[in-house]
Amino acid sequence: MAASGALILIIEDDPPIRRFLRISLEGQGYGVREAATAAEGLRLFGHDLPDAIILDLGLPDRDGVELIKDLRQLAQLPIIIVSARGQELGKINALDAGADDYLTKPFGVGELLARLRVALRRAANPRQPDHGILSVGDISMNLDSREVAVTGKIVHLTPHEYRLLLVLLRNAGKVMTHKQLLKETWGAGYGFETHYVRVYMNQLRKKLERDQSQPKYIHTETGVGYRFYTPPD
Repeated sequence: MAASGALILIIEDDPPIRRFLRISLEGQGYGVREAATAAEGLRLFGHDLPDAIILDLGLPDRDGVELIKDLRQLAQLPIIIVSARGQELGKINALDAGADDYLTKPFGVGELLARLRVALRRAANPRQPDHGILSVGDISMNLDSREVAVTGKIVHLTPHEYRLLLVLLRNAGKVMTHKQLLKETWGAGYGFETHYVRVYMNQLRKKLERDQSQPKYIHTETGVGYRFYTPPD
């Protein structure tokens, strides 16, 4: 077991990439289990109960998106996708199925480790506060008074802007698809009105960002959704 206490299951059919991931993770003190197929991944998941999964979508015996759905029926552990699929639809389907994040091959090990740390931190603190102060970076929300401040200065938000920002803060560091943001902010009856999200994100940026052309807080994941800034380690 890793010194950090975190055990990572890699489900990846490419041996060189699997070896690269194992060496990178073990070098940071993580424990590692490896599987080359979806079936072996499910078996190891049930046997070892890992803390997080790194998953390739293009597995030889099954589509990775379907595997995500099965895993989500069993546990809420972090799932990070690493895939050669650069298509936006593949990313969206994986995230909507329950993945927490994705990286498109080739990727840097530093970025992978940073994403993994964020996902593990979020999993370790699953309870979402419904009162008190919620803060990420320089932005804070008073959930009792519904006041929002940036570097201590109060900014006025409309009800929809407030709810959208709340969803982003509660999922800081995680990619949120347009569909997820619509459902969480407007309700289950919304899923295709992506222009709502774009309009309100622009409004939030005007109120929260010092420079909208180089946003610090709200980052666009092109064609997929948005990710809210999380302070680096």
